[in-house]
Amino acid sequence: MKSFDRLFAAVIAVLVIVTAAADLALLRGDRNSPDMYKVSVERVVKALDQGRTVDLEDFEGVSYVEVFLPDSEAEGEYVVRSAGGKLYRIGYIDAESSGRRGAAFVLSLSMAAAILLTAAVMLHIRRNIIRPFSQISDLPLKLAKGNLTTPLKERKSRYFGKFIWGLDMLREELERSKQRETERAKNEKTLLLSLSHDIKTPLSAIKLSSKALAKGIYSDPAKQAETAEGIGRSADEIEGYLGSMVSSLSSDFMSFDVRQGEFYLSELIGRIMAMYREKLELLGTELRAEEFSDCLILGDIDRLEEVLQNLMENAIKYGDGRWIRLSFGEEEDCRMVSVTNSGAPLPESEISHIFESFWRGSNAGNKPGSGLGLYICRRLMNAMGGDIFVSSDQGSMSVTAVCRKVS
Repeated sequence: MKSFDRLFAAVIAVLVIVTAAADLALLRGDRNSPDMYKVSVERVVKALDQGRTVDLEDFEGVSYVEVFLPDSEAEGEYVVRSAGGKLYRIGYIDAESSGRRGAAFVLSLSMAAAILLTAAVMLHIRRNIIRPFSQISDLPLKLAKGNLTTPLKERKSRYFGKFIWGLDMLREELERSKQRETERAKNEKTLLLSLSHDIKTPLSAIKLSSKALAKGIYSDPAKQAETAEGIGRSADEIEGYLGSMVSSLSSDFMSFDVRQGEFYLSELIGRIMAMYREKLELLGTELRAEEFSDCLILGDIDRLEEVLQNLMENAIKYGDGRWIRLSFGEEEDCRMVSVTNSGAPLPESEISHIFESFWRGSNAGNKPGSGLGLYICRRLMNAMGGDIFVSSDQGSMSVTAVCRKVS
């Protein structure tokens, strides 16, 4: 804010100085330039001395010539000169000087208007952009530090209204994510404590029975068989507890907020092309996009954009960098959008696992990744009533998002 105030003052000061310098130059030129009316006056005096009749049209800048009478009134500017033994009052019009003074006045007026307009614009920027931004500039830092409970104040600003709304949505999503993580950790801890308590009883029975068998306490074969069966039942009970734990821990660990709506396919593809056209040019990868007929798609445009971004990033990461193609197809009430990249595809044995969580293919190598990208894509497409599948060909691999059309 202080930097902008200094800039504001500097701009206004420069404009004032420029205006003053221009006016000074005009007025100084007025003083230094020759007065043409004086030449005409001297010619009039010379004509009168010679006794000739003075025709005002022949003398530029002279408005009248009359015998000077001290008590008479005169109009405008004039000089009194002696010619032919008489005193004459010679009126004149200094057009050049008046023009320069008029130009200086017009310049001063114009520059004053420009200064006022500049001041008004900069004050508007200060009030509606700089000051509101300085008040919200620390919000991302607060969110990063975990200050997630305080809602952001709404502002009726055409410049930052959507930005603040987006930050508040981010805050709410981070808060929900934090709550889900806390709840999940709590549930997992409760589950482990419960299982550890439940396992103690059958585990103790196994230990006691095994010790009895080891020490030969049971000499009767029937009793020994019964004890062995008890050990088996206890082991089965522990196995059941472990199965419950594995099932609970392997259950769905991510939730997605999908807001169904309607949008045009061209808007979605426009976003993707705008995002990746320049990036792929810099990478030297050719981006091809087939022509398609526009239609209304049912789903969440932001989530579907996230899906296509993930597919594009995978095509960049795991392709050979020669080309990436966007293609389209139709099937019943669905529109299909495929992202195909050049390069060796995955083996057929691995394609069936590609949408599993935390799974990475043999082509991942040392490339960074979590193995969740395509898993998330499938979850999002299913949540929007669509689907996603993979196909491969010799020298290319394609992932297709199946989107529902508005019927």
